[in-house]
Amino acid sequence: MNQSVLKKLDWLLLPLIGVGVVLLLWQISCATWAKELPSPAKTWATSKDYVLKPFEKRGEMDQGILRFTWYSLTLVAKGYALALIIGTPIGFFLGLSKTFTKTFDPIIQVLRPVSPLAWLPLGLVLFLSAGKNASELGALFTIAICAMWPTVLNTAVGVRAIPQDYLNVAKVLKLSRTKTLFKVMIPATLPYMFTGFRLSLGIAWLVIVAAEMLTGRPGVGGFLWQEYNALIYEHIILCIITIGVVGFVLDRLMSVVERRFKTA
Repeated sequence: MNQSVLKKLDWLLLPLIGVGVVLLLWQISCATWAKELPSPAKTWATSKDYVLKPFEKRGEMDQGILRFTWYSLTLVAKGYALALIIGTPIGFFLGLSKTFTKTFDPIIQVLRPVSPLAWLPLGLVLFLSAGKNASELGALFTIAICAMWPTVLNTAVGVRAIPQDYLNVAKVLKLSRTKTLFKVMIPATLPYMFTGFRLSLGIAWLVIVAAEMLTGRPGVGGFLWQEYNALIYEHIILCIITIGVVGFVLDRLMSVVERRFKTA
């Protein structure tokens, strides 16, 4: 196999080598100092039913891994959409108005670092009257308030970065405020907005796992927490791998969309 062919296969071969190294280190660890850690072979033997029958439902918290993933992704999609709907307009206001920035930027900087583990109990209290839907609404609240900040900040940066010449041309053409917004400002800001959208999606996926762990909802996080309490470490590893792979796929998909808008 010549060098040019190998170079073309780098995208596949190098990640496979990386996976092989991780598996080797994993095997060495469980054979030496981490005796309680299940080996790759044992993890597969114990977890294969969840992988080979990914959509099977045997009970509320005993389902195929892709079924759990679907539950989590459904809730993430709702919370993520809410984060974008709230965060994007706030970002535009921050970028357009110095008064708005001076008024609300300190509040944003205080709220932004708060952990989802701190927000979730507040979300549950806020929607306590919703009864059995309280956990879902609390999770949506937590996803939205944690995931929206990258969208807010990147949108604001994008609005401030719009060349003044663009706005001057809009004035010369006597475009209305609505047309200026949709024909000039939003297209000019899209690359920044999509950077924020991508970061927000990653945070939303992280938050849902924590939310499910705390509320015991069916999903990858809820399944992980149940197996932790049952001391079934093989299933914990399966959940960790699933969380990582899904996060990777979501990021890749979002990066493709982002590149398309940046080059459009």
